[in-house]
Amino acid sequence: MILTAAPLPPATADLLALLDAWVARGWLRALDAAFARLLASEAPDAPPLLLLAAALASHQLGRGHACLDLRDVLDDPAQALSLPPEGQDPTADDIAPATPQALLQRLALADWLDQLNHPTLVGHGPGHTPLVRVADRLYLRRYWHYEQQVRHALTQRLAAPAVDAADSAAWRPWLDTLFPPDPSAPAPDWQKIACALAARGQFTIVTGGPGTGKTTTVVRLLALLQLHALRHTGQVLRIRLAAPTGKAAARLSGAIASAVARLPLATLSTDPRLPAGIPTQVGTLHRLLGPLPDSRHFRHHAGHPLPLDVLVVDEASMVDLELMHATLDALPPHARLVLLGDKDQLASVDAGAVLGQLCQGAEAGRYTPASAEWIARTTGETVPPTLIDPAGPALAQHTVMLRHSRRFGPDSGIGRLAAAVNHGHATATRQVLEPASPDLLRLAVATPDAVALRDLLVAGYRPYLERLRAAPPVDAPSADLDHWAAEVLRCHTRFQVLCALRQGPWGVAGLNERTGAWLHQAGLIEAPHGWFVGRPVLVTRNDTALGLMNGDIGVVLPVPGAHGPVRRIAFPRHDGQPGVRWVLPSRLTAADTVFALTVHKSQGSEFEHVALVLPDRPSPVLTRELLYTGITRAQRRFTLVEPGAASVWQAAVALRTRRAGGLVDDGAREGAAP
Repeated sequence: MILTAAPLPPATADLLALLDAWVARGWLRALDAAFARLLASEAPDAPPLLLLAAALASHQLGRGHACLDLRDVLDDPAQALSLPPEGQDPTADDIAPATPQALLQRLALADWLDQLNHPTLVGHGPGHTPLVRVADRLYLRRYWHYEQQVRHALTQRLAAPAVDAADSAAWRPWLDTLFPPDPSAPAPDWQKIACALAARGQFTIVTGGPGTGKTTTVVRLLALLQLHALRHTGQVLRIRLAAPTGKAAARLSGAIASAVARLPLATLSTDPRLPAGIPTQVGTLHRLLGPLPDSRHFRHHAGHPLPLDVLVVDEASMVDLELMHATLDALPPHARLVLLGDKDQLASVDAGAVLGQLCQGAEAGRYTPASAEWIARTTGETVPPTLIDPAGPALAQHTVMLRHSRRFGPDSGIGRLAAAVNHGHATATRQVLEPASPDLLRLAVATPDAVALRDLLVAGYRPYLERLRAAPPVDAPSADLDHWAAEVLRCHTRFQVLCALRQGPWGVAGLNERTGAWLHQAGLIEAPHGWFVGRPVLVTRNDTALGLMNGDIGVVLPVPGAHGPVRRIAFPRHDGQPGVRWVLPSRLTAADTVFALTVHKSQGSEFEHVALVLPDRPSPVLTRELLYTGITRAQRRFTLVEPGAASVWQAAVALRTRRAGGLVDDGAREGAAP
């Protein structure tokens, strides 16, 4: 006997056919439509609008949202759903009538919510339904669970007893030694305040832009914590430092080592355990947690917690909701957690915007009078009255925003441009861009083949390719070969093209192909395709066997072989060892050419000169946060390449990234913070 599935109701079949059409257009992933089809097979009576919401909730996960915010989607479907995809014109006659926007514009929120009342598929809390609705938000259950667990863990840490006031009274001389007066910096000293607050509680966020001293602050915090532990327990704290990517970990390792070398440890204590107790090596968060093969799980969890007392996570804006849940789950109850990051950068690629949501009120301070009084007594610093709020939430008492940049001074064009973008002042950004400036350049180009763009890119990449030609002799020691390769890699970081888009003539794909052709025409590379010498290579998937992480960048170099030069890829090391990591091209299973890089992939990196290439028309992914992140990757010089009208830039400055989620409220939009 052959069993066949019962036919679906006509309205359901029509909806699933429409979802398939959207998949064919590239508006949804096949996974999104398959999820809706699975729910329809499990519950044939499910209303079509419920299946639509399920498909869109799955779509939103792929766009980095923890859930589907139904109100936001109905208010502005194109922005909320980031549709249409790159390269599609939403006004095209054959597209516009059939878009998700066209369907959603006919819906009312109350009607949509009413269609979600299906107890088999949609729950409102703990249970086994595949979907969970909280107020106007619809979650896939797993991500609702992650959000609830992160909220619960943070609430517990915020409520943990603070260090006794009598103990913290002894910190004042230590803090004064660690943070001597700086006449060039405005008062108060937020680094000093951040250090004290982080030492007081079990959870602290330190946020700030480039050059505001996040690394310096955390190194001095570690010294303070070790001093306190040695005096009160006689034991050295177990401290670990982590970052989301290998690239960010390598950069932080160098910065930490430099900051530790400047610490006045001999003035603070003669105990030899103090300098040994301040780590300088940073690993990736995944490696710290210990991923289990072919699994979403980690070796460390609540039943097998991490053996540490303090965990510092840098570049926390890149930590997604699932990874933050795993981190908090693996922390011992007594351990301190310190998150460092720039709240204004792009959020993580995967679902969630943990740091951004937690730092929503950071600029306003909102310290209670009791917190302000404790800060004054412990540090000698005075919190400005405008940042004091008797009703300040608990989270605000554990959050510090560093407000003074030592990298971008008042005369820095990069700093002024980043600030204007960050505040959404489109007119002010033009006023910064238009005058001649030694660190800013605006390049208007009409076509992707513009001579000015070609000249910019060829000049930018010429230094590392010329340094590549100065290879040591074939009989040189391996140390000389490593030194040369490291120099090539350093030269390569002097210039980087960043793009908002992946596809199209103004995206990574088009610019990578065009740049390779231009460099070949200039005689700087032997060929524009294949494993040519000088090819910059981006690793696109973690490879623990090779010691490479997603986002690592290497360069193909010629090295001596038994029968002449052979090609190897040189990568910077992330394990603190000298030299470089050499990899056979044939061993890389996931890698791309990277003359051009997406802004998302550039997070955690810095380059001397950045050229940010805009698309020729507005796009849902072209936001204020993307511009700010691209601008602040530049250390000394920033070039804006504009192929379209000025309105593209202005639209991007006005458009904020909105990640749907409820981490900082309790279901209703007016809920309390954790």
